[in-house]
Amino acid sequence: MKRLVVLGGGESGVGTALLGQKKGYDVFVSDFGAIKQNYKDVLTQYKIAWEDNQHTEALILNADVVMKSPGIPDKAPIVKKLVEKKIPVISEIEFAYPYTDAVTIGITGSNGKTTTTMLTYHLLKEGGLNVGLGGNIGKSFAWQVAEENYDCYVLELSSFQLDGIVHYKPHIAIITNISPDHLDRYDYNYDKYIASKFRITMNQNEGDYLIYDSDDVAMNNWLNNNKIKAKPIPFSITKSNKEGAYLNDKTMEININQEEFMMETAQIALEGKHNLKNAMAAASVAQLMRIRKQTIRESLSNFQGVEHRLEKVLKIQNVQYINDSKATNVNATYFALESMTTPTVWIVGGVDKGNDYTELMALVHEKVKAIICLGVDNKKIIDAFVNVVDMMVEVDNMFDAVNTAKHIAEKGDTVLLSPACASFDLFENYEDRGRQFKDVVRNL
Repeated sequence: MKRLVVLGGGESGVGTALLGQKKGYDVFVSDFGAIKQNYKDVLTQYKIAWEDNQHTEALILNADVVMKSPGIPDKAPIVKKLVEKKIPVISEIEFAYPYTDAVTIGITGSNGKTTTTMLTYHLLKEGGLNVGLGGNIGKSFAWQVAEENYDCYVLELSSFQLDGIVHYKPHIAIITNISPDHLDRYDYNYDKYIASKFRITMNQNEGDYLIYDSDDVAMNNWLNNNKIKAKPIPFSITKSNKEGAYLNDKTMEININQEEFMMETAQIALEGKHNLKNAMAAASVAQLMRIRKQTIRESLSNFQGVEHRLEKVLKIQNVQYINDSKATNVNATYFALESMTTPTVWIVGGVDKGNDYTELMALVHEKVKAIICLGVDNKKIIDAFVNVVDMMVEVDNMFDAVNTAKHIAEKGDTVLLSPACASFDLFENYEDRGRQFKDVVRNL
């Protein structure tokens, strides 16, 4: 019996353990931190051996294969030891992929991947397909492969998940965009991070598709220097593409395999240039999957958006409060500030992942009237913007952040939580940060 060791007892870890057990593996789950009670209950119910708050080497280094959860860095001592012993260390996506015949649509990118994933899923589901949603979002892909029977999956894939693939091949891959993010995990080498994203297409062949942003400099450079086998489907809002998606004045046009799709951009529910690109990518998938054009139009016009991503919370005394807690890097915050149309009180800060704030300068100059720094260490933000805005305030909790913003904001202004940073200094995760923001706003 082959031994499967799962590192990390969260959603992807427990899903992999269940699938592994079903496929006849001897399974052991090990988490260096604490496993949440609901996951412990599942492991115990299925009689799967587990440990937490430690890694017992004797029980790990005898594995035939190891599934490493995406949050565990390659530099972790236990991972280094496994690599030294030449024991394969793979991601959940790689482990589950051989056990399903379903078509997969893999979506990656520095920003926009959650919105694009949710929108693609919405289009295919509304189009009547039997479709699952997984990867970095929702229920574990492996768990679904173990228990569900979908014909296709829409998977949000982080660079960490792609680092752990060997044979995984999506039929349709999307790279939404590439900007510096998580560089702490890539030796602060941007090229390594870019290469990691492009692993999504490494196993694709001539019958597969790569949908990508042809306005993106990093992507164009990579594609100019590397060969892909998949059929390229570019999307752009600055130039017209013979094949792919582009903007023709105020109409989104998509041409794929001699099939044409058109829609007025004003009818698309999501606002902002970046969301127009997300809509182009998702609609390209829907066309490849033969969804009716009328259904695509209806679905793009009724899509509700993603929680914590430019989410309009409330308007109080004519001040709009917006929760963009999912903006954990500078590029995401760039899109948020770009879409502001009123003077903005900007709540920013958290754990910096090697951020360079210079690209925000022009937008901050133009749109931001005050900055509220919400983090343990705000020095970089203060140094960057102290001479750009009239007012800067430091706070260390969400209640103070929102109430300070309320005092500064005047009628017609917007209060925007768009942190450009990870949340782990003051919050559990970006969801916790976003929910706290919404709770305080609702109690103003």
